[in-house]
Amino acid sequence: MNCSVIQGRPPADAPHVPVAIVGAGACGLTAALMLRDAGVDCVLLERDGSPGGSTALSSGFIPAAGTAVQKAMGIADSPARFAADIQAKAHGTAAAHLVDAYSQSIGLAVDALQAKHAIEFEVLGGFLYPGHSTYRMHTVPEKTGAGLMARLLQAVASVNVPLVTEALVRELWQGADGQICGVGYQRPDGTMDHVSCDVLILACNGFGGNAQMVGELLPTMRDATFAGHTGNDGSAIAWGMAVGARLADLGGYQGHGSWAVPHGALITWALMMEGGVQLNSNGERFHDETQGYSEAAVYVLAQPGGVAWNVFDGEILKLARSFPDFCDAERVGAVKECADAQALARLIGCGAISCNAIKSEAVHAYGTRARGLNCPPAGRNEHNRVFKRVLEPPFYAVKVTGALFHTQGGLDIDAQCRVLRADGTAFANLLAAGGAARGVSGNAVWGYLSGNGLLSAVAGGYIAAQTASQRVSPRAAESKASFSQ
Repeated sequence: MNCSVIQGRPPADAPHVPVAIVGAGACGLTAALMLRDAGVDCVLLERDGSPGGSTALSSGFIPAAGTAVQKAMGIADSPARFAADIQAKAHGTAAAHLVDAYSQSIGLAVDALQAKHAIEFEVLGGFLYPGHSTYRMHTVPEKTGAGLMARLLQAVASVNVPLVTEALVRELWQGADGQICGVGYQRPDGTMDHVSCDVLILACNGFGGNAQMVGELLPTMRDATFAGHTGNDGSAIAWGMAVGARLADLGGYQGHGSWAVPHGALITWALMMEGGVQLNSNGERFHDETQGYSEAAVYVLAQPGGVAWNVFDGEILKLARSFPDFCDAERVGAVKECADAQALARLIGCGAISCNAIKSEAVHAYGTRARGLNCPPAGRNEHNRVFKRVLEPPFYAVKVTGALFHTQGGLDIDAQCRVLRADGTAFANLLAAGGAARGVSGNAVWGYLSGNGLLSAVAGGYIAAQTASQRVSPRAAESKASFSQ
């Protein structure tokens, strides 16, 4: 990571654009589309040759309340209900102003993307992700993060938003008045290009790919597999610290307890929600799988060898095969079939498996206190699970480990996505959202509600665009700035 803040203005020959956006993931692309709708010119600066980032690596599911799609399906939901679910998962520790802002805005953002930019959404039904009280996971037909990215990129191209790829932002320029006035970005040949702007939106990254920061801030994940995008190097945090910005919730992150090894593939947590279980190498269950896949990463890593086995049956396999990512994992041999419990024990390498571990309609209680886990408040340290159904042979199993996907802490922001200084005042023209900013998961792994990452990205991009468009004067004509793409 080589990031710097330079006092002064960019070179006089630098092209000017009202809004510059660093990062072309879901956050940056959403912001660009909303700015275009408002008649405001912008440019997207993307470090990679082909935009993807954390969004493309995700499942691509956006939780949203009160959308047109939900209403058409007869699903009763509201921003208030969604906000309550977010805070319930975080045990009241999520930033209240952002919970309210994001839960109110995400439905508007999804509706705008569909109505104005022809991005088709559907709502996943049949099962609920951990912590959600109703069906609100919105997905494009491909049911993948890559599919979501492809549709967002197509929408951006159709409205002619300049997208500069292989543009690694290294410099943030700050004027004498403290305003952010431009950035410098490195091209593949090592040369630096510059752009001046009236507003800068940091939609770039967290710090999950920065091993030193992870070791210092997230010690439980120090040795975990990082399954996120390497561009999450913490540069947004570095810039923020250099200009005196406040940081928040740096202990929050999204882990995942279902990363197939050695295949390196995400196995959908829908298996667990529909009655699948996780067994350790001793053939024992060790936590309540329905509490969430994020904290499950810590539980799995605390088991012998840092691994576990996802175990399910044929009925659940049918559901799993409706997810393209699972089908990809099955094709490369991640899914093993076992005729009975004895065969499952041989696969896992244990002497025997208790019948209650895989076949029970009883209630099982599991403590949440695993090594290294920052637990919820006292009184919330035990959870009960009632099995929906009895698992029947043949059984299917996938060997998994716990992984770090992306961080949920970063630059502190207000409800308008303006970056806050250490004294709590806001920068007028420096905005942040998505991975660059604090999210709505609180300060611990267990606060992550399924979909919080894309919630922060899409709702944050939507709000940042509103804030930026109010800051600059809309212009009907195309920007005169010319960018080498």
